[in-house]
Amino acid sequence: MPEDILCLNAGSSSLKFALYRIDDTKEELLTSGTIRADATGASSEFGAAVRQVVADLEKRGLATPAAAGHRLVHGGPAYAAPRRIDAELLDRLREVIPLAPLHLPSELAVIEAVTEHYPDLVQVACFDTAFHRAMPPLAQRFPLPRTLWSEELRRYGFHGLSYEYIVGVLGRAGLARTIIAHLGNGASLVAIRDGRPVETTMGLTPIGGVVMGTRTGDLDPGVLLYLVRAKGYDVQRLERLLNEESGLRGVSATTSDMKTLLARRENDARAAEAVEMFCASIRKSIGALTAVLGGVETLVFTGGIGERAAPVRWEICQGLEHLGIDLDPRRNASDAETISAPASVCTVRVIPTNEDLMIARHTRAVLRSAPAR
Repeated sequence: MPEDILCLNAGSSSLKFALYRIDDTKEELLTSGTIRADATGASSEFGAAVRQVVADLEKRGLATPAAAGHRLVHGGPAYAAPRRIDAELLDRLREVIPLAPLHLPSELAVIEAVTEHYPDLVQVACFDTAFHRAMPPLAQRFPLPRTLWSEELRRYGFHGLSYEYIVGVLGRAGLARTIIAHLGNGASLVAIRDGRPVETTMGLTPIGGVVMGTRTGDLDPGVLLYLVRAKGYDVQRLERLLNEESGLRGVSATTSDMKTLLARRENDARAAEAVEMFCASIRKSIGALTAVLGGVETLVFTGGIGERAAPVRWEICQGLEHLGIDLDPRRNASDAETISAPASVCTVRVIPTNEDLMIARHTRAVLRSAPAR
């Protein structure tokens, strides 16, 4: 019997939703959308956003869903798989808010709002960090005193739901030595060996790794010490700098939107430098992850920039010929599924991701394994 699964993905100032009807043979998207919340990210605003989602479903004549699945950016060290939401899980998530202060409060507010409207509805947490918990222990460690490992300081990695979807599309045959680049306003890469993650670019938080839309990516820790000691920065000022004022926006001094930067770069040196820095950051990470894998057989671009910005893909891959990466300019320009040249040793693909569908699949699996009483 088909079941309707409501998928909810809360950002800092918006709520994305999708409703899937799923049975053992079919996965049908019934409706989806994005609702803006107030820039403050207040709980009341996300409560209002949930009410709008419910109103939209009722307007379309869609029945109460069988369950709701939520994308949780961070699960901390305790959760390596989707889990039904209960009081214990909520308490644990409140404890790890410092690991994702820009994301978890809004996500928890959405869970609470759904509970208010559907008190008996099964809700499932799908963690973006869970996918990377299969990485080798060495890849999860920071070069810090061992006592801090027990304090939850480790490399968690993110975009796990996106990576999990791409892995499913590729299948085992395409995952011997694979690098997946999820490139959007937030960006990261993962190295896959024989279907399992072995290294990723993000770390404790979604700030680390490659250059992003408004985030710095990896940064010399001495920069932060200097800003605190010499410039009087406090925690709030540092957080705003690292999360909201840096990356493409900071370097260009105008915008984090890649499409806009590409359009301006011929006449704006700052825009050109921002694009160049982004591409160089991704290129270096591909090289590093190839070293971890001992070679690369498949490179996948996904995410908003990865799927639609052909000039960015082209610039990233220039200079990687020694790794066997050779793009076909026509295929790349047309966003073809395979954009590598026929003679390329490494197959380069463009695969649209679908985090909502992964949430729906996980939620249905949890619902069927532990149905509500």
